[in-house]
Amino acid sequence: MALLEVRDLHTSFFTDAGEVRAVNGISFNLDRGKVLGIVGESGSGKSVTAYSIMQILAGTGKIVSGSIKLDGEELVDAGEKKMKTVRGNKVSIIFQDPMTSLNPTYTIGHQLMEAILLHTDRNRQQAYDRALEMLKLVNVNEPEKRMKQYPYEFSGGMRQRVMIAMALACEPDILIADEPTTALDVTIQAGILDLMKDIQQKIGMAIILITHDLGVVAQLCDEVIVMYAGSICEQGTADEIFYNPCHEYTKGLMRSIPTTNSRGHELKPITGTPIDLLNMPKGCPFAPRCDAAMKICIRERCERMVINEYHYAACWMNVKNAAGEAQ
Repeated sequence: MALLEVRDLHTSFFTDAGEVRAVNGISFNLDRGKVLGIVGESGSGKSVTAYSIMQILAGTGKIVSGSIKLDGEELVDAGEKKMKTVRGNKVSIIFQDPMTSLNPTYTIGHQLMEAILLHTDRNRQQAYDRALEMLKLVNVNEPEKRMKQYPYEFSGGMRQRVMIAMALACEPDILIADEPTTALDVTIQAGILDLMKDIQQKIGMAIILITHDLGVVAQLCDEVIVMYAGSICEQGTADEIFYNPCHEYTKGLMRSIPTTNSRGHELKPITGTPIDLLNMPKGCPFAPRCDAAMKICIRERCERMVINEYHYAACWMNVKNAAGEAQ
């Protein structure tokens, strides 16, 4: 049995302008010890998927339908009392911006200890020892001194390490990392990714890595989900997604990545802008931006097609190509 099972999840935000369908019927499994990457541009529904799992949606947000099972136990409509035992203990999250996630008026030590005291039965001395241990684990230098310092005294990379320490302090089964290396320089980014990979291998937790950076996905992930307009357009192992992309949106993402072979050549961006989630089209949501779009793409949305047992895509081009091969 998978550690996390998400089935036909629909999450919407109800605004004065209407219902914004941010997540539209996504399904996936996450096994113990695996790293799942969720990729897509801003507004594709990546973070909303994570917040739905944690049930920390904004006031206007609501899980409309679907199922989220953790270790076989249903979380949708489980209630806030139940979710308080899940957050931190079983599922933890690293948010995008560590400076806004950390309270500037409290020391790093206070914030780490607060999380440990809230989610475990440790006393204050044990919580202090655990906080110190976690700072050492994430390679924060002079941890005793750092416990007494405030967030503004830390660099961006060090604050991100503190957020990782806080997320791991209660030894969760799943770590959700929402753009964990955004706004960090390349050297610091590489260090954070190596740290996450090392800790994941040491304690055997599962990771959901949310990012728009395919380079990060290639470095860390076992499986990949590509999202567009709140839906999964392609899903498979990292090797399948990178070496055999089967959705035109995924192919567009690949073409926009700079490589050593692209020196001197212009990168090919995906033209156009994302669709309006208030007015979802009948057909493929990517069709208005797709160079290969056909009439059927405008009229009808393609169902998930099996490429092989490890790879699925929802693109009419696969149907067209399969028909051509059959002739």
